[in-house]
Amino acid sequence: MKFTVERESLLRPLQLTTGVVERRQTLPVLSNLLIEATGDSISITGTDLEVEVVVTASGIKVEREGTATVPARKLADIWRSLPDQASVSIATDENKTIVRSGKSRFTLASLPSEDFPRVEAQSGDVSVVCQHNDFRRLLEKTSFAMAQQDVRYFLNGLMLEITGDHMRTVATDGHRLAMCTVGGGVDGIEKIQSIVPRKGVLELQRLVSEGTDDITLSMGRNHLRVTRGSYTLTTKLVDGKFPPYESVIPKVTGQVMIGDRDTLKQAFHRAAILSNEKFRCVRLMLKNEQLTVEANNPDQEEAEEIVPVEYQGEDLEIGFNVGYLQDVLNVLDTEVVKLSVADANSSALIEGDNSEDTTYVVMPMRL
Repeated sequence: MKFTVERESLLRPLQLTTGVVERRQTLPVLSNLLIEATGDSISITGTDLEVEVVVTASGIKVEREGTATVPARKLADIWRSLPDQASVSIATDENKTIVRSGKSRFTLASLPSEDFPRVEAQSGDVSVVCQHNDFRRLLEKTSFAMAQQDVRYFLNGLMLEITGDHMRTVATDGHRLAMCTVGGGVDGIEKIQSIVPRKGVLELQRLVSEGTDDITLSMGRNHLRVTRGSYTLTTKLVDGKFPPYESVIPKVTGQVMIGDRDTLKQAFHRAAILSNEKFRCVRLMLKNEQLTVEANNPDQEEAEEIVPVEYQGEDLEIGFNVGYLQDVLNVLDTEVVKLSVADANSSALIEGDNSEDTTYVVMPMRL
């Protein structure tokens, strides 16, 4: 294999494919990228057996077709260190891969290409095309609420739901829930749900962080394949059933507070400084068009913030994990936020004033 390419042509593809590769691997070949050169194009593949990213680049000057596996991070580091607009040639020689650019020459150890594993994804049962901004919104507005290393493994990911008229993502760690819905389902589909693992979600966010190409999703029983232009990401799905999230969303919320998002965000940020580092609890007291936020810690330190809000209900005192409130305010993109609760022992429903596509639920803490 031998080809020549401009540095910028492969800079982003190498970043995306290397991002999938784990630093510690059970199989040595998983630390490598698979590079295949055919015709006038090359493809680069990175995988950790759970998530696979394949990037194809065309218009490449391929002098000799072939395949090779190259140490992922070393190649990416070399590529980043080369000067802008540099011309780079890659050639294989037995079990070595030689990278040349200008007066620089690097020799990397290769492993047999036939040992490189591929994520075997069957053809999808359901295929849907989603606008780039819609899909990015689905991920950004909910992924923060995924659990991390929870024994309830089905919470360590993002639930993707497709119906006849909408696409929806839902994430929960058992203490809070985030839901985002956009239009554009699949005709004839009543409802299908799949759980995308945490690693797959994080790599999908990297994939859609730039560009404007439409996203094609192909969902099978065990895999989800997402294609954007020359990028294809395949991830295994979590084998489990997501809890019935609709039952968690409060139906009765008698007390409603409306406030400025930025003002609340800053107040929570300041109060959090003196909250208990372990429990992160803050006390919210609503009374007479005013919200008082209090925090304290075992060192007898205290913080108090008073924020003007719209509130007509009875006097209310309720506790929350301030980090959960901050996470919601960080992803809401409206100027005004609405917080609704039934009483001091009920979960809070948090919404933007005009964003009907996002819903957040936060459970209270005992004061």
